Amino acid sequence: MASGWRLVDSTLREGDQTAGLSFSLEQKVELAAGLVRLGIEEIEVGVANLLAPELTELVRRCRAQAQVARLALWCRCVPEDIAFAATLAPEVLSLSIPLSDLHIATKLGKNRPWVLARIAQSIGLARNGGLNYVSIGFEDATRADPKFVLRAAQVAERAGADRVRLADTVGIATPASIGNLLKIVREKVSLELGVHMHNDFGMATANAVAAFEAGADWADVTLLGLGERAGNSRLEEVAGFLALRQGRGYRLETLRPLTSLVAKMAKKEIDPQHPLVGERIFACETGLHLLGLARDHRTYEPYDPALVGASRQAIYGGKIGRGGVRLRLEQLGLQCSGQNLSGLTDRFRRQCLALGRPLVDHEVRRMVEEYSS
Repeated sequence: MASGWRLVDSTLREGDQTAGLSFSLEQKVELAAGLVRLGIEEIEVGVANLLAPELTELVRRCRAQAQVARLALWCRCVPEDIAFAATLAPEVLSLSIPLSDLHIATKLGKNRPWVLARIAQSIGLARNGGLNYVSIGFEDATRADPKFVLRAAQVAERAGADRVRLADTVGIATPASIGNLLKIVREKVSLELGVHMHNDFGMATANAVAAFEAGADWADVTLLGLGERAGNSRLEEVAGFLALRQGRGYRLETLRPLTSLVAKMAKKEIDPQHPLVGERIFACETGLHLLGLARDHRTYEPYDPALVGASRQAIYGGKIGRGGVRLRLEQLGLQCSGQNLSGLTDRFRRQCLALGRPLVDHEVRRMVEEYSS
């Protein structure tokens, strides 16, 4: 059910892996506070590794200053890393291990039985270390044998895991394929399921939503889709969809300032037509659409711009028709008889096309005066 769909933000972990990007400690705490205000349920703040001593201070400040209630750490299935993670007492420990034969052989130099044994061992170590919620992430799950994915999930469940997270590590999944993989696992295990989607073919957001519809409980997201290569599912898109179409209680009015903040930190420009947070996503110039919006904004808008802190922009330019010209004149308190409207519309469009932009108010007034005389 949609009421159970929840998000894990990984901007501080996966997003920080973006090539050329490295958030400072202060920036990470500031972003974590923004994610808390937005209402994200779980925040993954970093990698539990003995080579990351600053993680201790980050965890402390995310709790004390950012007020993160459900803090997660990513962790390899390595005993020393698990022991270090236990000292930080995260609310969620997200273990990770590859499942594709390519990764098992090339990256680990091991085999499938070794992986299954390591899954059980690592979950046991986490439980014995006092960690209350253990998630096990299956790296490259979308290129693994689905039967082996299911087998690994069953082993994880018996070992005491709370969640299995399927990773589309190189972004090759489609909404149908990730849905099928989720259904295979969902039919045989009862623990919570999550997904971690990459955007190599531009489908990360669609795949996250499809995963929810197929039975996932959690989906990973990052602000502006930051992450390796083409990035991950975009927080603003998935959270926006869940809030505006599924009734989730995210505070979307905080999205624009938060994405602007991370864009500044990452030295990125937000495209004006970026979904949910772009500056011109509610700009309209098409004559037919302008008429529809004037009568009822629902005709050509999926939600009220005010819900995301945006405003409607009516642009009367070269695409305008007779109805749009009439509406524009009414807005400016001008009149034109029906007999002259067609001619005025032609002149309006020609002038816009000649200038390469819409007309401003005084230009419209002058054009009407000249035409009338």
